[in-house]
Formats: sequence, structure tokens, C-alpha cells
Amino acid sequence: MQPADQHGATGASLDVPDLPPDEFRRMATRAVEIVARYLEDPERWPVLPTALRPGDLIERLPADAPVDGEPMERLLDDLESLIMPATTHWNHPGFMAYFGISGSGPGIIAELLIAALNVNAMLWRSGPAQTELEQVALAWLRRMMGLDDDAWHGQITDTASSSTLWALAAAREHAGHDTRRLGLAGRPDVPRMRIYCSEEAHSSVDKAAITIGLGVEGVRRVATDDRLRMDAAALRAAIAEDRAAGVLPIAVVATVGTTSTTAVDPVAAIADVCEAEGVWLHVDAAYGGAAATLPELRPIMDGCERADSLVVNPHKWLFVPIDCSALYTRRPDVLRRAFSVVPVYLESEETMNLMDYGVALGRRFRALKLWFVLRWFGAAGVQARIREHIRLARLLDALVDADPEWQRPAQSEMSVVVMRWVGRACTQAEAEAKAEARPTEELDAINQAIIDRVNASGEVFISHTRVRGRLVVRVAIGNLRTTERHVRRAWQLIREAAAEVIAGR
Repeated sequence: MQPADQHGATGASLDVPDLPPDEFRRMATRAVEIVARYLEDPERWPVLPTALRPGDLIERLPADAPVDGEPMERLLDDLESLIMPATTHWNHPGFMAYFGISGSGPGIIAELLIAALNVNAMLWRSGPAQTELEQVALAWLRRMMGLDDDAWHGQITDTASSSTLWALAAAREHAGHDTRRLGLAGRPDVPRMRIYCSEEAHSSVDKAAITIGLGVEGVRRVATDDRLRMDAAALRAAIAEDRAAGVLPIAVVATVGTTSTTAVDPVAAIADVCEAEGVWLHVDAAYGGAAATLPELRPIMDGCERADSLVVNPHKWLFVPIDCSALYTRRPDVLRRAFSVVPVYLESEETMNLMDYGVALGRRFRALKLWFVLRWFGAAGVQARIREHIRLARLLDALVDADPEWQRPAQSEMSVVVMRWVGRACTQAEAEAKAEARPTEELDAINQAIIDRVNASGEVFISHTRVRGRLVVRVAIGNLRTTERHVRRAWQLIREAAAEVIAGR
């Protein structure tokens, strides 16, 4: 047995199979204090490690694992001195890039318990509580979004990319041609298959098409209207054109809350097309589903009750620590047919075995953190916080609209605001004319430079996207600790950055 260090801790040995309970209590207490201080004052860290360069952390860490175990005290020291400064802080109230998210206290506590229980619910019997709590928590969430039909089957995956992949694999199975048994390769009897989504749909649709054997050309992106929503008439025409060319339509992906601008596709009209054509309808509500918990925004889900599958991410705007994605389907029989493979050592009389409904065999107890969060906040608490984020986004809309140098090229449905610097003008019409007159590449470069300068401040992290081909500044509000002060400060930094960029040109 190796000698104890100055704290009395020992590394791993056969005599000490795991961290001793007393040492666990002491070190866990310190870890909890680190977490509590972090949540109490997340702004003491810059939201982005602006001085860090790729490879810096690697150079500061040993090339090989230690031969002898190290004391936990040293590990926590290194967490604070090495890891925290090299982290992009998604729990920072100035994090306004991508989708502003936050891991809440109840969810963080649940993560500790999930790790301790270390459940793997492949079968019901290998995780009875996990399997059944998953059904309960997902039913709660589904009803909060206004999907009251109990025919929906729910399960938790890691991310919306996985949820969409599983749904589209089910769509391929639903299309026939015995693809589960025979696959697609080398089969002249199987026509080319196609998935449809809007020009604004998430890249996970393309990745799913690649994975299930359709390839990138198996995705057809449909034109959008003036609000960046899928054009249902264009969808109908695209399907008709493909059928005439011998292509088999198998699925449509509608989006409730696109990544760039949170546009909401007309799901009801799209469902009409899918029903007429016998095509699977998957709804990507990874972000927008959370907004549907508000009664005043429930109409964004109109038509979703007719979908074959739907995904919403509690780890985006429902304050559950990543990762937690909820996949619902009204066709669990098809999902099971697409994926169920039961080796002899997992044969069971039970029917509620969630391993049968997707790729993953091992399944973490993610339902516990969703359950903790929904119980602690309650439906009213969730709604109040989402409603406040939307209020802050409308405030930012007004600030942008009041500045003649800035445009908002798309209306925000929820809590994401996109804006574009176009230069001094007196009216919106003149601003648009100014934008047309200035070369797009020059304006793109100016707006990117503004983003880079804001992010270098360490106070705020914002991102870019493109709206109808033009680069824009994108601000996403959704962190539990983001207040009006943070939003006003972000706008101040954006305006100051614009002035500095223009002065330097």
C-alpha cells in the first residue's frame, strides 16, 4: 500500500478499492462548494477563454496517466487552476451564442445522483425506476407543450441529432423495401429515397441521411417564404417532381424554431401534404418546444399533434443540464421494428425495454434530472422564466430598431435576435438601400469583425449566422441568470465594437 500524502489520502490500491467514504464526503463537500460558488458568481470567469489557443491545455497536462494514483485534493486544485480557465462557460449569463442554455441547480444535483446510481436501463429489469420515470417525466413535458394524446411514446436520447436520426431511420423502415434486413447497397430494386426539409432546417437532417444510407443528395431543401418558413406549396411540388423522376419520398422534417432565426414552419399545412402523400412527418422542436409551454405561444405547435415523431431538447431552454433530448413518436411499433435486436443474454418477458427503440443499448438515468427540474420549478416557474427571456429579446429588438445603423433582417418568434450593421441612414428604407449599395462581402466582413471584437471582451459570447446569404449578428437569450442588465450591456458592447471597427477601416 502506498504511503498517504499530507492530507491522509491514498491513491488506488487493492486495499482501497474506491475513494473511502469519509474521504468522499470531504472531497464531495469541497466539490459542492466549488459548484455553489460558480453558480453564485459565474461572471468571475470570462465567458470565453480569450487568451487560450488550441493546444495550450494539452501542453500543460502530462502526456501519460499517472502510474500511482493522485489524491483528490490535487485533482480539484487542477480543476480550478487548469480546467476552469480553459472552459467556455455556458452557464455564464453573458453566454448568448448558439442557444442560450443553463444547467439549473436541481438538474446539477440530479446529475450527482445519476452518477452515483450508475444505472444502465437496457431492459426494464436492469432499470425499472429509470424506465418508468422516463415515461412519467416525458408525459408531463408533453402535456405542458399541449400534446395531450396519450398515444405518444416518449424516450430520452442524448441530443436532437440522435433523436432525428432515430426518427428518420423509422421513416425509412416505414417506407418498406425490407431495408432492415437487406439494407440499401447494391439493390437495383430499391428507388432513390428522399427526405425534405426547409432551407433553414438543421444540419442534423443531412447527417441522418448520410448515416441511414441516403447520402447528402437524399435531402431536398425546400424554399421558404418571406418569414423563412417552409413553403408548403413548394414542398408539394418538390414531392410531385421527385415521384415523376422515380424518387421515393419517405419523410418531411418540419421545424418549430429554426436555429438561425427561430422561424416556425406551417406544420399543419405540411401535415396535410404528408398525409396526402403517405410520407412520415418528423417535427424538430428542439428549441421551440419549450416556448410552447406558454399558453400564449401554444399555436406554434399547431399541426404537431399529427406528426409521426417530434423532438424537443430539455437541455436547451428547460434548464436541464446537457444532455437530455426528448423523442416522441405516435408510431412506436415502427421505431421498434427499425431497431429491435435482442441478443440471447438480453432476452426478456418484459415489453417496456427502451433499448428496442433506438441505436443505444446503454441508457443513462437522464429522466431523473428532467424530473427534478420540472418538480422544483413547476410548470408556472418554467413558464415565467421563458416568458422573461422572450421579454428581454423584445427589448433588444426595440434597441436595435431605434438605431439607424442597424437592421433586423428577420423577425424573431422567440428569444433569438438577429441583426446586421448597415451604416448610417435615416429611415428603414434608406437603410435597406444603403445595404444594397454597399458590397455584401464588405458588410459581411464588418459584421464578423464586430462579433469578434465583442467576444474578445470576455463579457459576452455571441455568434453569427446567415439570413438569405448575408452574415448577421445573432444573440440568443435563454440563461437562467441573464437579466436586463446583461442584455443592455451586450447591446452596448455591440455598438461600441461597431464604432471601433468602422473607425479602424
